[in-house]
Amino acid sequence: MRITVGARPLTIDEVVAVARHDAEVVLDPSALAAMAETRAVIEALADDVEPHYGVSTGFGALATTHIPPAKRAELQRSLVRSHAASSGPEVEREVVRGTMLLRLQTLSTARTGARPIVAETYAALLNARLTPIVGEYGSLGCSGDLAPLAHCALAVMGEGFVRDAAGTELPAAQALAAAGIEPVELREKEGLALINGTDGMLGMLALALTDLERLVATADVAAAMSVEALLGSDRPFAPELQQLRPHPGIATSAQNMRRVLAGSPIVASHRTVTDGHEDCDRVQDAYSLRCAPQVHGAVRDTMAHAAAVAGRELASAVDNPVVTLDGRVVSNGSFHGAPLGYVLDFLAIAVADLASMSERRTDRFLDKARNQGLSAFLAHDPGVDSGHMIAQYTQAGIVSELKRLAVPASADSIPSSAMQEDHVAMGWSAARKLRRAIDGLTRVVAIELLTAARALDLRSAAVGAPPADATAAVVAALRAHVAGPGPDRYLAPEIEHAVRLTRDGTLLAAARAVTAID
Repeated sequence: MRITVGARPLTIDEVVAVARHDAEVVLDPSALAAMAETRAVIEALADDVEPHYGVSTGFGALATTHIPPAKRAELQRSLVRSHAASSGPEVEREVVRGTMLLRLQTLSTARTGARPIVAETYAALLNARLTPIVGEYGSLGCSGDLAPLAHCALAVMGEGFVRDAAGTELPAAQALAAAGIEPVELREKEGLALINGTDGMLGMLALALTDLERLVATADVAAAMSVEALLGSDRPFAPELQQLRPHPGIATSAQNMRRVLAGSPIVASHRTVTDGHEDCDRVQDAYSLRCAPQVHGAVRDTMAHAAAVAGRELASAVDNPVVTLDGRVVSNGSFHGAPLGYVLDFLAIAVADLASMSERRTDRFLDKARNQGLSAFLAHDPGVDSGHMIAQYTQAGIVSELKRLAVPASADSIPSSAMQEDHVAMGWSAARKLRRAIDGLTRVVAIELLTAARALDLRSAAVGAPPADATAAVVAALRAHVAGPGPDRYLAPEIEHAVRLTRDGTLLAAARAVTAID
């Protein structure tokens, strides 16, 4: 796959293609030509006696310090070296690649004043699959994701360390030489142009939205399986009910659950007919069953809002100062990460609640007083066997962690740079915790699927009827890796199989092979 940068704003799918799947990057020639034109504006200011931020001054609280012409190239190199100050665990490869791609996109807007060679070198590193090593801590989400972006810029200069395509750590100079890439010697404004962006948090948002799109659809399938195995009613998911509260996400999740349950002999086994209308013989199901579309749908609508913000950011040129369309160099506050920080935190709240409801459905399966006649803990021989008792403990521990991760990072601010940067966004921190939250959600939904599949096997045997075609397909896909009900087995490997099949979309694909799921 080949992704062209500079012709138009990138899409979320294109960001993920480069970040996660190593798609090739090519630069639009018209973007390079526009960069060359804008560069002339910066070079005209290079020898100006008037101060210009980022060209002839220091940075942050040092913005009033005049830099003589002879030291202005050194100024850019020093900026990158000093700001490459991250610490902590190494950031994931896909996050660093996404960060580099999005900085390249901003360069290609020709609003930063960087030379075309800088953009070409970023593209070359991405295509050579050279990934700068970046520590987790170092961005406050303001003035850009400074430390992460500085590590990327340092590698482009031929300094610092990278991982090659095989994952081997190498000095950047050695890796660039092996790939035939000439390090860039930064000139006026370019160091600043490479570090003053919200690219890290935006890249993580794009990756998160992609993962959540799959996970929320999978959660719809899991919820439908739980309704079926717990002898719940599908009546609350009827389209005429959703029309009375017209949230798009709720309608989508309800439709998914109806489709998954369509034709289920298990659901039909406890239907009654009153005045010509089919209904379940139970008056009302618990909220975790009956209200699943409302919660799942609210997550979908939150994602839609976050995707709209991401789309605006992908169409932005984030730098300070910027070269305006009429050729002026103007300081601004576009680097502030609040728009991204808010939606990243919003998604973490939604993820925690989605997981919480999933855990409640799992818990119902294990309680003999609430599981509609199944064995305690779905155990083969309760007392001798514990069944899925501790799988729910694992879910509960994760859900508790997700609630802590739902505390907004963007509500915090720690002043920096001698109070010049006196309000910061913490958007990078919001993105980092969202990644952890999505991993937790994946595990919680996987355990619900594992438990619901076991319950469906038991229920089918009890009522003498098979499950719906879609849920049967999911159970079959799981059974290719995990055995059905029986005496207690070593459970952790089975959970990990379910996690993998949830994360890679195998279980969702099994349902989609039978019915349409949005």
